[in-house]
Amino acid sequence: MKKVLIIEDEKILLEMYQDKFKKEGFQVIGAQDTQEGLDVAKKQKPDLIILDILLPRENGIAFLKKRKNIPEVFSIPVVAFSNFDDPETKERAIALGAKDYIIKSNYTPQEVVKKIKKYLK
Repeated sequence: MKKVLIIEDEKILLEMYQDKFKKEGFQVIGAQDTQEGLDVAKKQKPDLIILDILLPRENGIAFLKKRKNIPEVFSIPVVAFSNFDDPETKERAIALGAKDYIIKSNYTPQEVVKKIKKYLK
């Protein structure tokens, strides 16, 4: 069973996506900010991280920068996931190692799950 870490500060969205991924057969862990996400990733070693960009205190870009210094986290694929549709931020996320930058409002939760599955083969 593949393990996915979702870093999302909006509790209702986190719960909805956790539920969607669980129904698709994934083991799902949640975190609500950058530091919690890094800590959970180190301990749990998920197969993939879904990272919101707009987070409290530090944003997803900060997460991508910090993970470079943590070998056990740096090797985990990350998909950025946000409603922040800014080409410069998208470019930075990809340059810092994100596999994709998904705009939440452009996809249904089911379509998000389908896109994420591509990165877990």
